[in-house]
Amino acid sequence: MENSEYIIELLKEAGLVSEEQLEAAWQKVAESDGQLDILDALIKLEFLDEDALTNLLAEQYGLEVFDLSQYYIPDEVAEAIPVDFIRQNEVVPVSADEDSVTVAMYDPADLEAVDALSYTLKKEIRVVLASKSQVVNAIKSRFSSLSDSVDAFLTGVNTTGIEQMERVSGSSDEGDSADDDAPIIRLASMIIIEAFKLRASDIHLEPMEKRYRIRYRIDGVLREVEGPPKYLQMNLTSRFKIMAHMDITEKRIPLDGRIQVKMGGKDIDLRVSSIPTTHGESIVMRILDKASIQLDIPKLGFYQDDQQKINRIINYPDGIFLVTGPTGSGKTTSLYAFLNTINKPTRKIITVEDPVEYMLAGINQVQVNPAAKMTFAAALKAMLRQAPNIIMVGEIRDLETAEIAIQASLTGHLVFSTLHTNDAPSAITRLIDMGVQPFMVASSVRAAMAQRLVRRVCKNCAEPVEATEREIRSLGLDDNFLASATLMQGKGCSVCGGSGYKGRCGIYEIFLLSEDVQELIFRKCEAAVIREAARKSGMRTLREDALRKAANGTTTLAEVVSTTMGDKE
Repeated sequence: MENSEYIIELLKEAGLVSEEQLEAAWQKVAESDGQLDILDALIKLEFLDEDALTNLLAEQYGLEVFDLSQYYIPDEVAEAIPVDFIRQNEVVPVSADEDSVTVAMYDPADLEAVDALSYTLKKEIRVVLASKSQVVNAIKSRFSSLSDSVDAFLTGVNTTGIEQMERVSGSSDEGDSADDDAPIIRLASMIIIEAFKLRASDIHLEPMEKRYRIRYRIDGVLREVEGPPKYLQMNLTSRFKIMAHMDITEKRIPLDGRIQVKMGGKDIDLRVSSIPTTHGESIVMRILDKASIQLDIPKLGFYQDDQQKINRIINYPDGIFLVTGPTGSGKTTSLYAFLNTINKPTRKIITVEDPVEYMLAGINQVQVNPAAKMTFAAALKAMLRQAPNIIMVGEIRDLETAEIAIQASLTGHLVFSTLHTNDAPSAITRLIDMGVQPFMVASSVRAAMAQRLVRRVCKNCAEPVEATEREIRSLGLDDNFLASATLMQGKGCSVCGGSGYKGRCGIYEIFLLSEDVQELIFRKCEAAVIREAARKSGMRTLREDALRKAANGTTTLAEVVSTTMGDKE
């Protein structure tokens, strides 16, 4: 710092340091081989408080003290001064307008830097004081080189496995100007690998006002992890868009793409979606691990009695089987498991999906492409000319698709599809609301199944637990249930990441249409009436199935409450 002798005199007059402390500090300076000045030595030896020094200098020079520790420098301000000048002269821009720039410095006597900056920018330079550590840290985090920034972020992060990820999509001839060790490429790889290690189903990269947030969805719950500096946001966004074959110049509209990687010998697909937000483009990547998909019905969480119902339904010669539930409830996985079970050389199976999430051996899968006029309805019409035995429609979204699917079921095809409804009986009324004639629905729909996903108790740290008063009251549990149930919960361990849960299983509501229900459909009865009839005919609700799984320790009552509280009894 300029004028150190003058500052030392000020410190002595203010009683902030003693002669003995100064002597020890000078010894420290001598030992540092020029790395420390006297003020640095005093602070390092804890003889001098850095904030006290800053306040003293501010009072002496008549300047304002500025706290940089919690301040995010806006992009337009950060760009007001050349980065090289900032690093060389250790000044930090904190605000800027047409006529002036305000900079934070730790050395108020460095008039040479102020004059040089004023001459360069042709603007008035206003100075505020900040501690040296704050100035240095601000420059390091906000104005260091891209490589240094990424290296700093990756320091302490477990990057083992980055070299094991072989990128299949987004090769160098598609826009990369650097090799695979480039800092942003390494950072993007680390984000994907960490998500894979943590068994995440989604990666959410969300631009906030002053930070760049990264969250992983693990067992259906979002978990925030340490995010990179805000100013790496655009670099990362461009990197992922290049990998997903998306237009990096288009930032005004939503875009979709796909990334394919090999990791540990596995083929991993990432379905990428970007959408413009107030603070930049938000990106969500759905991780599709082909090796992890469960194609065995029992592993999905079906008990023996439900398996018998499912086996009966999927072996019907014709009709429609609808699977309902919200986005992310595992509908597609269930349909894949059903198709895999009945996939035999004697049957021709065709699916139309948006998108095709997993490739199934021996099954013809068609990708929806609206740009080429390949809609669900158009694909379904074409599929019928292929003489299939079994058809899967990814989702019935409109009347045209619904009517073609019903016609297909009435002409000897077994049709699987999905709908977005809260329970199984509501699938019937949803078709009628779309405009399908009730007699067509009653004649074609064989069954409907609603499902949700609940988290499994971690087997490594599971321990017995008693139901709480809130759980008993919320779920209406009786003494018989509490006496016979073996309730468990995970206390949290390294295997489950401290959550107490590892993996998920399904809870199901299977609705087989009886003659009584068909009569109600003919009469256009409301969903509540149809649901009551389904209950009388033996349909088990989502909550009842969830309670069965809580009773044997598969999941917890807390999961039952959170997953089924909004569902009807």
